[in-house]
Amino acid sequence: MAAPIDAVGQMSNSRALLIRRVISYVVLTIFAIISLFPFFILLINMTRESADIQQGFSPLPGTYLIKNFKSVMNKPDWAMLAALRNSFIISASCAFLSSYFSALTAYAIHVYDFKLKKFLFTFILMIMMVPTQVSALGFVQMMNDWNLTNNFIPLIIPSIAAPATFFFMKQYMDSALPLEIVEAARIDGCGEYRTFNSLVTPILKPAFAVQGIFIFVSSWNNFFIPALILDKPELRTLPLVINLIRSADYTKFDMGAVYMAVGISIIPVAIVYLVLSKFIIRGIALGAVKG
Repeated sequence: MAAPIDAVGQMSNSRALLIRRVISYVVLTIFAIISLFPFFILLINMTRESADIQQGFSPLPGTYLIKNFKSVMNKPDWAMLAALRNSFIISASCAFLSSYFSALTAYAIHVYDFKLKKFLFTFILMIMMVPTQVSALGFVQMMNDWNLTNNFIPLIIPSIAAPATFFFMKQYMDSALPLEIVEAARIDGCGEYRTFNSLVTPILKPAFAVQGIFIFVSSWNNFFIPALILDKPELRTLPLVINLIRSADYTKFDMGAVYMAVGISIIPVAIVYLVLSKFIIRGIALGAVKG
């Protein structure tokens, strides 16, 4: 009698597991559709005329894709190509400098043992709690005093001090960088910078990729600080140009151009994500678990 009872129990468990999987897949599918729907609207509206867009949503694409693209790219006042170049220079520089120097700072906290180690770690995390808007006015005033307005330097160099990136790198090192490796390199005669650049950075590739994506996207979408620093048209970044298009006179407002500009601004971010996406799950998993 035990065998039939066990068989019935296994069938019941299999059915329950199947039901849970079906429910999970349905819920995840719904969430995926909700997440992708704004991108679908964006792609559709990129192909429609401004008058058609104002009439409401349509699931069918229009015939104004080429016209909207030419309207965005060929208008001298907007200088879309220059904005793309400026945004890429700033975002790529911020991603590299922030990732590298945050990893270097985390390496110092992780490897060295000194009296103020815990205090410095806590102090850096406290800085992470301070909103950017709190220090914005003082920062802009200081840049005016140093004659660094209309310059990319105030948008790039401060990214070196990134508490959130430092914290992620520190957690990643706790789980992926044993101190024995560093000690072995020192015994072999490696200097500290050579140890970090030749031995530690290859281990941190997933963390560099993850933080590079996050920092690149954050800098690419940054509007607040560039709007305070950059006044010259040739130095505008993409968010500033998109805001310029949106703030046009009502009689000249072109919603098709706005959607096209937003779509163009997403393409570089999508390329960076696709190139580095294989590191995201691995990097986040190792950085979030202290082993």
